Order: sequence, then C-alpha cells, then structure tokens
Amino acid sequence: ALTVDVVIVTTLLMVVSGWQIMNAWNLTLWSSPDFHYALGMAFILLVSHWLYWRWTGMKFSRSLGQRMFGLAVLAEDGSAMTSQMWDERAARKLVFLIPILNIIQGLRELNRIAKRHTHQSNIDLHVGSIVAHAYSLPPANRKHIK
Repeated sequence: ALTVDVVIVTTLLMVVSGWQIMNAWNLTLWSSPDFHYALGMAFILLVSHWLYWRWTGMKFSRSLGQRMFGLAVLAEDGSAMTSQMWDERAARKLVFLIPILNIIQGLRELNRIAKRHTHQSNIDLHVGSIVAHAYSLPPANRKHIK
C-alpha cells in the first residue's frame, strides 16, 4: 500500500512539475553549488506526501493504497483516529522516501512486525493505531471508513 501511495503522489508531482521533481534524487545536483534546487524539490516531495497521507487519512480513514488493498487504519480502541494522530502517522512515514534509510527502516519494521503478536509497526505503536482488513471489523468500528 505504501508503494502504491508513493507511486500516486510522485507521478502527480512529475506531471505537475514537468519531471523536475526527479531532481530531488539527483546526486550530482546535491553536490553542486545549485544544491538548493534539489533541496527545494526534496522539500516539495516530502510536504506533498505528508499532505497526501494526512488528507486521505482524514477523508477516508486510510490512504488510497490502503483502500486498494482493503485495509483500514483506526485507533487501538477501534475509534476513528484524530487529526493529531494522522499528523504524526504521516510525518513518521516520510523516512520511507529517503534513499538508503528507507531500506534500513523497512527491514527494521518488517522484523519488528513479525515479532509482535499484534503485528503493529513502530509507527502504529507510537501513534496508537492499528491497521486491519476493513471488512473484518465490526460494523460499528468501520462506519467512519470510506
């Protein structure tokens, strides 16, 4: 679901910016005197993804990628997540956009998810959320999920 989300947002940014967003990953540009251009593109990339995850979370109680896979995100008590919870969750996902760190963090998350009986990621544990199959939830707990 995360990969689908990144593809959606990055594709939109590529179309809107005329492919200039790709300079966020241009190592030659990062090491040149014009590095501020790459920094600006990286900032746009991070802010756009944060806004996407926050907006889709507030609107649908899940991202479009999670919706595609039939997943739902809710608070550990089964209620809808708060705005603050969505802010924190979106911010913590940004590490997955940083090359090399995304691989390291992804492996750490997979390892910890496999070892926990709740199968929660570190992000979910910190935020107090849980990801579940939407249709496995009782009707009262999925009324806010779109």
